[in-house]
Amino acid sequence: MTQTVLLALDTSTEFCSVALLATAVDADEPRAWVRHEETGAVSSTRLLPAIRELFAEAGLTLADCNAIAFGSGPGSFTGLRTATGVAQGLAFGLDLPVVPVSTLLVCAESARRRDPGATRVLAALDARMDEIYWADYAWDDAQGEWRVVHGASLDTPERLLFPDQPFTLAGNAAAAFGPRLVGTAAAAAARSVDRDALPHALPLAHAALRAFRAGRTVPADQAAPEYVRNKVAQTTAERMAEKAAKATQATEAAESANARRTAAREGDPQPREGRP
Repeated sequence: MTQTVLLALDTSTEFCSVALLATAVDADEPRAWVRHEETGAVSSTRLLPAIRELFAEAGLTLADCNAIAFGSGPGSFTGLRTATGVAQGLAFGLDLPVVPVSTLLVCAESARRRDPGATRVLAALDARMDEIYWADYAWDDAQGEWRVVHGASLDTPERLLFPDQPFTLAGNAAAAFGPRLVGTAAAAAARSVDRDALPHALPLAHAALRAFRAGRTVPADQAAPEYVRNKVAQTTAERMAEKAAKATQATEAAESANARRTAAREGDPQPREGRP
């Protein structure tokens, strides 16, 4: 019997999350195997062993895979790079397509799988630095897929744009910011608040399976994290430019200080331009 096998990875949070789906064309629901473990900052050391465990448990091998999905962000920068790198490496080796999935969309998918009535979802995650990652999604029954009402953004809690109709507030931002978020008049339209609808490999895998079947994949070399907070996620060139600018400023400051000291020794408290 022909089946589709998809591996999904997420290390965008403090959890190392891996899911394996296997489904026949005529199956109503895929078979699933999952590892979701709190690993803190060492997800990279647990990710590959967890993948091997799932394939052994399922009686499958990496060669049976049709696609590899990963949580593309936003989230922990280190975690996003870990999932991206592992997904790329496996996909390159097996010549497989990659399915990047927004972690905010995963929150929406999680909320809907837990509550079928959650068809309009505002996904909001704590981004630290007193900010929130958020996006607005609406479920399209006709298409059997999420429609993006407002794409992934970064804002303070007060600048969050709430839907003008009943919605589910998904993610940990409600717990992180409390009344600043859920105590506002704009949030009163929320039909429910799902604080447990968080990035997780199982809802990620289900969303990715639909994307794979619809042809929404990328080659391994085009897979990339979605940081959203781009000013923090500096490129190597940007870091080098900033370091060079700081070095120049330090040199100019030192030269200015030397000029003042020289002028003071000569009895003139301020060097005058053009004086020998």
